[in-house]
Amino acid sequence: MRGEPKTTWRGPLAALLLASIPTVSIAAGQPVAAPVENVAITLRVATDRPGTTFEGWGTALAWFANITGGYPPETRDRLADLFFGRDGLGWTIARYNIGGGNAADTPPYLRPGGAVPGFWRQPAGAIGRDWWRADDPAMWDWSADAGQRWWLDAIRDRVDRPIFEAFSNSPPWFMTVSGRVSGAEKATDDNLRPGAEGAFAAYLAGAVAGLQQRHRITFRTLSPVNEPNTDYWHAANKQEGSHWSPARQAMMIDATDAALKARRLSTVIAAPDETNSHLFVADWAAYPAATRARIGQLNVHSYGAVHQTAVRDIARAARIRLWMSEHDMTLDKTPESFTDMATALAFAEHVVTDIRRLEPAAWVFWQAVEDLSARDGAPGKNWGLIKMDLRAPAAGPHPINVTAKYWAMANFSRYIRPGYRLVAIDDPDSVAALSPDGATLVVVHVNGGVVERRLSIAAAGRARFALRETIVTDATRRAEPVPAARNAIAVAAPRSVSTFVLIRR
Repeated sequence: MRGEPKTTWRGPLAALLLASIPTVSIAAGQPVAAPVENVAITLRVATDRPGTTFEGWGTALAWFANITGGYPPETRDRLADLFFGRDGLGWTIARYNIGGGNAADTPPYLRPGGAVPGFWRQPAGAIGRDWWRADDPAMWDWSADAGQRWWLDAIRDRVDRPIFEAFSNSPPWFMTVSGRVSGAEKATDDNLRPGAEGAFAAYLAGAVAGLQQRHRITFRTLSPVNEPNTDYWHAANKQEGSHWSPARQAMMIDATDAALKARRLSTVIAAPDETNSHLFVADWAAYPAATRARIGQLNVHSYGAVHQTAVRDIARAARIRLWMSEHDMTLDKTPESFTDMATALAFAEHVVTDIRRLEPAAWVFWQAVEDLSARDGAPGKNWGLIKMDLRAPAAGPHPINVTAKYWAMANFSRYIRPGYRLVAIDDPDSVAALSPDGATLVVVHVNGGVVERRLSIAAAGRARFALRETIVTDATRRAEPVPAARNAIAVAAPRSVSTFVLIRR
C-alpha cells in the first residue's frame, strides 16, 4: 500500500432538522472578486445523530482502464496515483467490468475502450453458439483484458483495504440473441438467449474466481446486470449493454447467486444497477421475495433524481447496504474545457444531492478518464475527470489533462473518508460527515451563485467545533487550503466548492 490520502476524511447525509444549537462561524475561502453583496447562512448539523457509515469513493474501470492499462508505466502509474494515491483523490473503490466480448470476426464498431475482451476461448473448429463449457479449463482465456487487469494490481498496491466489485454489461456474444454484445435488434427486447441464465452465471462466477486467484484480491460483490430495464441497448450501439425485463433480472440474480455459492465464493450479489431511482423502484417491486433475499447490496445510478428517497427507504427497510454505483455529467452546450467551472459546480451539486437524498454507503464515478471530444470543429463535452487522447497509439506520448471536475471531486473524496458517518445538515448545498471518534466534522458546501455567503456552522446540543482547515476549488484555486484567521467570520466565495474541516473543542 502506498498509503491513504493525507488528511483524515469522510462523507455526508440528508437534510434534517435540528433544535437550538451553538454556532461556530467559518468561511468558505476568499472572494474571487470584490463582492457587491453577500448573504449570511447558518448551517445546522445533526452531529448528535450520525447516519450511514460511508465506505468511500471510486470509479468503474471498464473502457478507460482497458486502454490506459496498456500505456507506458510512467503514464499509467501517474493516472493510478491521481485517482488512488496518497496525494490524489484517495479513492478506495473500483468496479471491474467483466467483458462479454464479440465474436472474433465481428468488424470493430464499439467506442474507444468499449470492446472489453471476454475470458472465453473458442476451440478450433467449434461452430454455432453451444460449444462453451464453464468447467473446461481450455475454454477460459486468462490472458484477456490485460489493460483493465493492470488496474486491479495498481489499486491493490496503493490502497489499504480496497473494495472491489465486478459488474457485467452484457453476456458473451454466443449467449445473446443478436450475436452482439451491444444489445438485441430491438432495444426493449432481452438479449440473453432463453434458458442461458445458468451458463452466463457460471461465466461470471468463473471470472470472479479466476481474477481473485490471479490478482490476489477479493470481489466483495458481483453485479450481473447493468441499467437493465431501459431502452438504451441495441445491436448497433457503440458500447456493451443488454436489456433485462424485471422477470429476467430476477432469474439472472437467482442463477448468479447459485453459481457463486457452487464455487464457495464469499462474493455476494449487487443489483439492479439501474440507471435511475424510479426504474430501480419498478425493478425491486417486481422481484419475488426469494430474489430480494439473495441480494447483498443495492446499486443505483443517478442519471435522474426522481424517487431517490424511495430507494433510500427500500434499502433501510430491507437492511441492505446501498451504493450510488455510477454517475457522470456534463452541461449541455458547454464546450470541452479543462478549466470549466460551470460543469464542475453542477457536478458538485449533483454529488451533494445524491448524498443527501440517497444517503449511500459509497459514491462511485463512471469513467474517470474520458476521450478528448473537441475534434474536427466539434466543441466537445466535459465528460470525465481527466481528458486524454484515447485514440492515440499505446506507445505514447499521452498528455494528461486534469479538469476542474477532478478538483471538485477532491473536495469530497480527500476529506469524507471511509468510516466517517454521514450527518444530516439543513442546507441544500451542503453535506456533512463525522469521523468515527466524533472528533472531526467535515462539511462540503457548493456555492454556484455570484453572491458571497457568510457561513456559520451550528453543531447539535452542546457540541463545539473549531475550524481547522478550509479547502477551496474555484476558477483560480484547485482544492487549495485557504488561510483562515481564528474566530474570523469568513465567506463562501462565489462559484466555488469549499470543504471545512472542524475539530471538536
